[in-house]
Amino acid sequence: MKPSLNRTDDRLLPALLLCAQAVVWPGGALVRGSAPAASDLLVAILVAGPVTAALALRRTRPVAALVLVAAACALGAGPLPTGAMAVLGTAGVALALFTVATERDTFTAVLCVGALAVWQLLQGLTLHGIGDRNGLDLVLTALLYAVTCGAGLLVRRTSRARETAEHLLRRAETERHRLPAVERRRMERELHDVSAHHLTAVVVTAGAALGLRERRPELAADALRFAVETGHEVTRALGAVRAPAPSREGTPSPEERLLELVAGFRRLDQPVDCEIGPLPDGAVADAAYGIVREALTNVARYAPGAHTRVLCRYGDTSTDVVVTSAPPLSGATAHAAGLGGGRGQGFLRSRAREAGGTLTSGPTAEGGWEVRAVLPGRTAAPAQRPAPRSYRVAQLVAAAGLVLQPLLPVLVIRAETASGGGQGASAGMLFALLATGQVVALWWLRRAPRAALGALLGLALLWPVAMVVGEYTGPVLLPPALSMLATCAALAAEAYRLAADPLPRASRGAWVFGRGSVGAGRAVPRALVGRSVVALAVHGGAVVFAVLERGTVVPGWVVVVGATGGMGLAVGAALWGGALRGRQVGGERGSRDERLAAWTGEAVRDAWAERRRMAAGLETTVLARTADMVAQAEAGRLDGTAERAREALAAMRALLDTVRDGEEGPELRPQPTLQALDLLAHQCRATGRDVEIRVTDRVPERLPTAVDLAAYHAAETVLAAGGEEPAVLVLDVDGDTLTLTATGVPRAARPAVRELLAARAAALGGTLDTGRPGTIGLRLPLAPIPQWEDD
Repeated sequence: MKPSLNRTDDRLLPALLLCAQAVVWPGGALVRGSAPAASDLLVAILVAGPVTAALALRRTRPVAALVLVAAACALGAGPLPTGAMAVLGTAGVALALFTVATERDTFTAVLCVGALAVWQLLQGLTLHGIGDRNGLDLVLTALLYAVTCGAGLLVRRTSRARETAEHLLRRAETERHRLPAVERRRMERELHDVSAHHLTAVVVTAGAALGLRERRPELAADALRFAVETGHEVTRALGAVRAPAPSREGTPSPEERLLELVAGFRRLDQPVDCEIGPLPDGAVADAAYGIVREALTNVARYAPGAHTRVLCRYGDTSTDVVVTSAPPLSGATAHAAGLGGGRGQGFLRSRAREAGGTLTSGPTAEGGWEVRAVLPGRTAAPAQRPAPRSYRVAQLVAAAGLVLQPLLPVLVIRAETASGGGQGASAGMLFALLATGQVVALWWLRRAPRAALGALLGLALLWPVAMVVGEYTGPVLLPPALSMLATCAALAAEAYRLAADPLPRASRGAWVFGRGSVGAGRAVPRALVGRSVVALAVHGGAVVFAVLERGTVVPGWVVVVGATGGMGLAVGAALWGGALRGRQVGGERGSRDERLAAWTGEAVRDAWAERRRMAAGLETTVLARTADMVAQAEAGRLDGTAERAREALAAMRALLDTVRDGEEGPELRPQPTLQALDLLAHQCRATGRDVEIRVTDRVPERLPTAVDLAAYHAAETVLAAGGEEPAVLVLDVDGDTLTLTATGVPRAARPAVRELLAARAAALGGTLDTGRPGTIGLRLPLAPIPQWEDD
């Protein structure tokens, strides 16, 4: 349904513009009693037809549609009466330019705006020269184009941001269901290693010592000593299974796994060069590993000995995975060529599709084979390939050719005597220069907001001066209104920035009028209100000066009140519009962060419940029997040692069967503690944010339950605040105090998050420190652990 609706809109807007143009002309002429000439009607039809058709097809070829609409309206405006192309020449061109801004890249949109403005300037110089009225028309036209282009770019950026957020939420939802399975597989793998290597070795060693007891009695002592050492090693290994370290030290990273995979194929005499960068944990890394493994396997199967290159690069918008192999070596025999099932390429595409990417494969120009996958990057946004330099050069050449064509005499349809403003600069030229200065100030608004606003207010005072110097005779309120638009845009942008940053709910409705929240929150709203008052005074004074200098029969106090009221309405509307849009964007961002936090918490709790369920089985079966095995070995009873080792191995295999079955845990899931920090970090990394959690050796394994829970929830709250910056959480013990230091978390310093963290710390007598930018420090006192407290 969506494409059909878009097509209907594409046809409807040009039809409405055509009807509006018909109402203005020839409808207006008919109402006044002057029938247009048949030749004029024919020219209008010949111009309106292609313009309407181009606007209807503007989404397929937006730049071509813009050029056609602008050129047709300009050619038709020559022989036709004034106003015959007014609607199509302004609103039609603006609609085509808006489509260019929404459908094409920023470079193309800005180039089109600049080319249109310069083209119209040169055309005006060629046909009319530039005078008072013509210069003001140029400023108004350039302003229309700039506003239209800016609106289109804003729509495109908003659409891309929404699409990126949807991709990120889909990735988070996938990872939410994936984390418990990942934890289950990890425990299964590590339990299998313990059973296959440690306990099995004890059973075999003890059995051999029992069988050779009569002939080689010294083996019994060796077997007992081995059982004691292995028992302690099993206990340590199972402890790591129950509570793995939250940092990534000791566990292979995704790039290390890929490098190990490549090394394995090199050991098979397969020449492989690789360029592998850091990858995040999660579905993207798993898909990249599976794609590289399958591609290298196919090379070894069908082109043994062929040189192969592996590229894996993780970027902001995409992750590129490319495996390129050279042609098969002459004389090489592919012994495993017939062992494939023919489903490898389908599996590769399904892996990429499940991770949110695409995959293509095919022969290369040299006769080899290439597998190329494009997977999501850090922002989970779809990748956009940059335009080649030759394409940009072609765009610039085409724009220059179109801009300079009004200077060709053959295109001059109707020449008029230049209406200059006498000696000196005309008002139109002065207005154009002032408008250019305002555009430059708005360009620097994000980098230096105070300086940009000061420049805008300074330029606003020059507009009435330009009216006097240029002997402007047009509408007296039009130039001050144009200068006011730039200031209102700056104030709206500042209000948007403040409103988009989530604040405590109690202060959201009052901050625009300066009644912000207590404490540090008042400074920002008061500063904004102060700037608004200054802008109101400056622009109101400019209007009063312009009106009184022109002369009026209205009393001066009426002019002052009217100017102040009008400017106040404009400033208030700008603040209200910016704040409204900011609250909408902030609400969407807050809703997304809440969903991400909820899914992260749910995934961690599910995985933690799975771990606790398996830990309970380890504590009641395997660890107990392993401890009995060590006790039997230390007592010198070889028969008992062998029997307890068999029982521990049987219990381990039964536990493995339970893990593989994936039985559901209890409905009441246990609350995660600091031992679940590795799950939290894994889930955050899987959703695109680089998170590192370090726990020093000074942190004891057993903490008071209240402190353990509070510290975990504090870490969860800090990371749930959102953000794209790499975050580092360090847990340490200073005397009898547990410290949590988080860096790279600027959003955690927001009032709502800060109040929640302070409440958690105060409940245990702790403190919160937010003095350094982007850093949160939490101190929780360690209470003595009661003897009855459960682990």
